[in-house]
Amino acid sequence: MGLLSEGLGLSPGKLQELTCLETRALVGNYYPYCPQPDLTVGLMSHTDLGVITLLLQDQVDGLQVKHDNEWVDVTPVLGALVVNIDDILQIMSNDEYKSVDHRVLANPNQEPRVSIAVFCNPSNRENEFGPFPEIISIDKPAAFRQFNLNEYMRRFFTKELEGKSLINYFRA
Repeated sequence: MGLLSEGLGLSPGKLQELTCLETRALVGNYYPYCPQPDLTVGLMSHTDLGVITLLLQDQVDGLQVKHDNEWVDVTPVLGALVVNIDDILQIMSNDEYKSVDHRVLANPNQEPRVSIAVFCNPSNRENEFGPFPEIISIDKPAAFRQFNLNEYMRRFFTKELEGKSLINYFRA
């Protein structure tokens, strides 16, 4: 988080001061063999709602990210973590960091695909979130409005997962 803060020209502790890692949710994903993977999707295209997501995946392919409007496979690397920028960090960075659109394909392999995700979110739901004032300027005005986490979570849970992103809802 310190490096992400510094990448925005902020003090290394800025994201930690905002409790950005204090609420974590651990999710285990199990994708069994699918005999007709061309007829379904394992997990629909979406972005993650929080600050960052850490993902540990096994050696079975299936995760894809969207890059230049095309789906690209994320080849598993033994012991490596995939770190996703999430919607709240894109908003706080005023679009300097981009939330990653991703999906999981249905599993055509005989062995199941397993992954573990840790979603990191702010713990203080009453804090106001929006672009950091330090990175706003006349040349780069705020692209998003201020909101608190309660409003954000209410909005998140009123939408289906397909193509889910809150980025445009909170644009200024």
